[in-house]
Amino acid sequence: MSRTTGRGALAAATVALTLTAAACSSSDGSGSSSGPSASSSGSSAFQAQHKGGTLKLVAHAAAGSFDPQVNYTLQYWQLFQSMYDGLLAFKKVDGQESFTVVPDLATAMPKVTNGGKTYTFTLRKGVTFSNGKALTTDDVVASFQRIFKVSSPTAGTFYNGIVGADACLRTPASCTLSKGVIGDAKTNTVTVNLTAADPEFEYKLAVPHAVVVPKDSPTKDAGTKPLPSTGPYMAASYDPNRALKLVRNPHFKEWSRDAEPQGYPDTIDYTFGQTVESEVTAVENGQADWMFDAPPADRLNEIGTKYASQAHVNPLTAFWYATLNVNMAPFNNKLARQAINWAVDRSAVVRLYGGTNLASPACTILPPGFPGHVDSCDYTKGGGTTWKAADLAKARALVKQSGTAGQEVGIVVQDDDVNKSIGQYLQSLLTQLGYKATLKPLSGNIQFTYIQNTKNKVQLALTSWYQDYPAASDFLNVLLSCASYHPGSDSSINISGFCDKGVDAKMQAALKTSQTDKASADKQWGAIDQQIMGASPVVPLINPKLIDFTSTRVGDYRFSKQFYMLVGQLWVK
Repeated sequence: MSRTTGRGALAAATVALTLTAAACSSSDGSGSSSGPSASSSGSSAFQAQHKGGTLKLVAHAAAGSFDPQVNYTLQYWQLFQSMYDGLLAFKKVDGQESFTVVPDLATAMPKVTNGGKTYTFTLRKGVTFSNGKALTTDDVVASFQRIFKVSSPTAGTFYNGIVGADACLRTPASCTLSKGVIGDAKTNTVTVNLTAADPEFEYKLAVPHAVVVPKDSPTKDAGTKPLPSTGPYMAASYDPNRALKLVRNPHFKEWSRDAEPQGYPDTIDYTFGQTVESEVTAVENGQADWMFDAPPADRLNEIGTKYASQAHVNPLTAFWYATLNVNMAPFNNKLARQAINWAVDRSAVVRLYGGTNLASPACTILPPGFPGHVDSCDYTKGGGTTWKAADLAKARALVKQSGTAGQEVGIVVQDDDVNKSIGQYLQSLLTQLGYKATLKPLSGNIQFTYIQNTKNKVQLALTSWYQDYPAASDFLNVLLSCASYHPGSDSSINISGFCDKGVDAKMQAALKTSQTDKASADKQWGAIDQQIMGASPVVPLINPKLIDFTSTRVGDYRFSKQFYMLVGQLWVK
């Protein structure tokens, strides 16, 4: 998923911060970590003495629609973990175990039959939505239909294997999935039929786009009107220009601590529209408990010396990248796209992000340590498997050969400090290459959807991608397949518009191989990554680490590798 606004330029300021924050991190899977005020024993049992209080979060901008089947940003997927539920869920723990899929609204993992093409779930009884209505099999069936009716960003990649999905993708409004998703109220079961076995299907059922909402939910993007939830929290109000308020769902009763643990704070207040300067001050003074954005450079020293114990550093399977629109000049010319890849100084981007303690240069789409990743670097001076230096001479030669010099290029970035600084670097670089480059900063509340819509004629955009689940297809198939390209839609996650039928066929072959031989499939994905990099529709920039900067009021900090800081599990009392 996208992260919307960027966060990260923090730990490079001082050695003290890096060392202390590393000690605070829970990313090694060894258990929970605590802020200075906490007395966590690492127990997974609910500790009633810490229940209560108001958790205060701050961000420069909201993340757009609050519809869980539409929104595709980590900023809100992180919150949805304590609000919405699907048939399955990722385990709400820290460390490596957070990649484990567990039953959620289903009583157990599905019964899989018919050669891996039929999944049968028994629905839990006694689950109630925050509007007081009981959960039924009808809600589950309607929610699967709604994925297509609202044109969810992953409808064509995650759920296109459901029987009847092809018709739903052609005409979303009339989607029924009549033979694909079948509810039986008498047995309280839901059966999902696939056209082919999909070893990643359980992952896909555990992300927010597959959550269950009431059957009478609107069949269009709910936008700023939050839908009723089943989890421990519900949205009391949402104004993307001001604030989001979550309160306890009065109908929630914990049914699975693994899938949906009860939350600690009584209220979660998320305030938008602040400057990053004010966010830092608010966390330092205890007026806010956590900030989403990257602290500005002039505050790094004080954070690194006075507040180091409040920073938590975690490595991520993610990458920041520039998208190059392959359907618009100048980047409809492959030589021009390759020139940008040769020209970008990844080390410079690392410095702008916060330094080598927070990021490393990226050469591939699949991040290091991720399934299918191969150490490979097509665009580094002198060649090799890792990035060393840019080659401006080769880049200028390619621009000249392409005949695109002198053309105008708009660069669309988010308007926070880190994104703008990287955007300014890219603007300067393109100017050096002979283009007329213009920087176009937009609020993080709208930038991600804006750059997806072809009507906005975005030539180059700075964005990022953070795993939905641990499979290579989640980067390559989701970001760069023909199925993810939807001209004129705000939900066209293939922002470059790259559609290569030959590459698509190889992706489908890799998906089929993964049904029986994951290791061989990962090798196929690695080769696909390198082939796409040859076509150069994107420019991988960095692989980031994440820093959570919390107040002294916060205890029991836990970091899920899947969805990051477990917001509802923080103590503020």
